[in-house]
Amino acid sequence: MRILVTGAMGFIGKNLIAELRNRNYVDIFEYGKETDPSLLDRYCSEVDFVFHLAGVNRPKDSSEFMDINFGLTSTLLEKLKRYSNSCPVLFASSIQASLDNHYGLSKKAGEDLLLKYGKATGAKVLIYRLPNVFGKWCRPNYNSAIATFCYNIARELPININDPNVVMKLSYIDDVVEEMIRAMESKENLVGDFCEIPTVHTSTLGEIIDMIYSFKKGRGDRTIPDMSNSFTKKLYSTYLSYLPEDQFSYGLKMNVDQRGSFTEFIKTRDRGQVSVNISKPGVTKGNHWHHTKNEKFLVVSGKGVIRFRNVNSDKVIEYFVSGEKLEVVDIPTGYAHNIENLGDCDMVTVMWANELFDSDAPDTYFMEV
Repeated sequence: MRILVTGAMGFIGKNLIAELRNRNYVDIFEYGKETDPSLLDRYCSEVDFVFHLAGVNRPKDSSEFMDINFGLTSTLLEKLKRYSNSCPVLFASSIQASLDNHYGLSKKAGEDLLLKYGKATGAKVLIYRLPNVFGKWCRPNYNSAIATFCYNIARELPININDPNVVMKLSYIDDVVEEMIRAMESKENLVGDFCEIPTVHTSTLGEIIDMIYSFKKGRGDRTIPDMSNSFTKKLYSTYLSYLPEDQFSYGLKMNVDQRGSFTEFIKTRDRGQVSVNISKPGVTKGNHWHHTKNEKFLVVSGKGVIRFRNVNSDKVIEYFVSGEKLEVVDIPTGYAHNIENLGDCDMVTVMWANELFDSDAPDTYFMEV
């Protein structure tokens, strides 16, 4: 299939083309601001499906709205008609097409032109009135509030909002791209005269800003947000894509003594925390038990033994562990336990606990195994 993407270097265009290539679509005609306009004739004569994504939403002069959003659409359709090419055309419109502003009016004019074109030629026309779209590769401090918030907050730059209670309707770029490719495969989500992205999130500006600030803070206190919430998960991924290139990494607090070290890696409110424990040769750590707290140990380097004893028994149970054979050892409640490095090099253990450490209620009681 030969695919034409106008606005190929724009936010949606770049994401769409990347995913089309992931799915082994190779005949992709990319048309953007820098493309030789004469190529549009060849593209329109050969193409099997058109993603018409090109548009302007922050021009220097309001007249550019109609010149580009309507004018390019008109040019595209005239060339398709010139070559008697009635292939399907997907048009990225906007929910603002129902509003009385320069941008909305230009999008509405493009919609009307496409609908008229479809009736005249029999070509399948798919019009998506997109809400605010967010995700990676969107230009910050231009037309996307989410991109601006993520970019500025990651760099400790100021952000300005007039009303934090403004409600935004948002679609994530991956959901948009997924739906557009489904539409190309004749599986579009058609609702009345228009197509819709099935997943739309609603949130206030204030809530969004608070979440993004919490993402930034989480890199310092090692917390991860609730990934079971779809919008939070997508917003977090978006925020990370705007990190400065020299700030992908961040340090952790290593608690070091003569026995080795213990370092918290990830903390979550609902899924506990992950830490990295390094034990020197011959060192034994632990010798305690828990009422409710439970853990999982995974030795990833070195070799050792994990010993258990039910607090009501004298029987000692041993599990020999090694980075040569990765296996998880559960630490059940009610069992005193320790871990000893039996090797001649540092032993590294990844440890998960089902709850965050609380110094006021540690649920940890000393007892020799």
